[in-house]
Amino acid sequence: MPGGLVALLDDVAVIARAAAASVDDVGVAASRAGAKAAGVVIDDAAVTPNYVTGFTPDRELPIIAKITKGSLKNKLVILLPAALLLSAFLPWAITPILMMGGLYLSYEGAEKIIEKLGGEKHGETLGDPIDDPADFENHRVAGAIRTDLILSAEIMAITLASVAEQSLFNRALILAIVGTGITFAVYGAVGLIVKMDDIGLHLAKRQAASAQALGRGLVHAMPRVLTALSAIGTVAMLWVGGGIVLHGLEELGLGAPAEIIEGARHGVETAAGMLAGVLGWAAQAILSALFGLVLGAVAVFVLHKVLRIGAHGEGEAH
Repeated sequence: MPGGLVALLDDVAVIARAAAASVDDVGVAASRAGAKAAGVVIDDAAVTPNYVTGFTPDRELPIIAKITKGSLKNKLVILLPAALLLSAFLPWAITPILMMGGLYLSYEGAEKIIEKLGGEKHGETLGDPIDDPADFENHRVAGAIRTDLILSAEIMAITLASVAEQSLFNRALILAIVGTGITFAVYGAVGLIVKMDDIGLHLAKRQAASAQALGRGLVHAMPRVLTALSAIGTVAMLWVGGGIVLHGLEELGLGAPAEIIEGARHGVETAAGMLAGVLGWAAQAILSALFGLVLGAVAVFVLHKVLRIGAHGEGEAH
């Protein structure tokens, strides 16, 4: 795992331990749960810059602030009490609900790819004339918060499963610590990423030649970085969405798809030698993303072609 992401997770663990300093077992459990949610944290960080790409620099941080506020509301106001209630009274419902979220992420990712390949667009995009920038911004923020809700639900579910042996109060406290820590870590990192070009412009005006060179390098690199993150974010939607559905099917007794992918992973690991861990993980991620793409493409076809939901000019912004 890249060092920057490890540092990000370490920051989450530090936040969790500091918040629960008076209760040692809660701090340890929160750190462990935050680490187990690492995969979804990475996806969250990759997906979010896609929602601020194309806006003027003065709107980037306000948009991220709005998404951060929505993410905190998702985790602390909606998901935390819902997770506790479901775990206490309807534990069987958690898996189907997460699978619906995974299907939504797969649909979102597949729709973006279909549009990029020349398929019919649904709603306004940054390539269209935008009559009302404020309304378009609100649509983009709302879309980001919806996606965050699914990713946050997965984070909270992973956390809840990691601390099932804790008391109800401790579970609530751990969920709050992990949710808050991950939110600020992720969106703080996203804010730094999207403002890196402004930092580059500032450095380019410094007197030192090294600072100027670094600044110009950042300015020239950031458009490519943001484009890459946009692509990574789309793939991450498919990877996480497909993975959630695969895991849910396995929980419901339909383990064949997950077993096929797991078998492929073991086959790659056997042949990869020293790179077994990395290439095995990559194989599983790619196959999960392909599963999500197929699943999402079916959802796009059913919604747009069969049910005619979200026809051009009637959908939401992407």
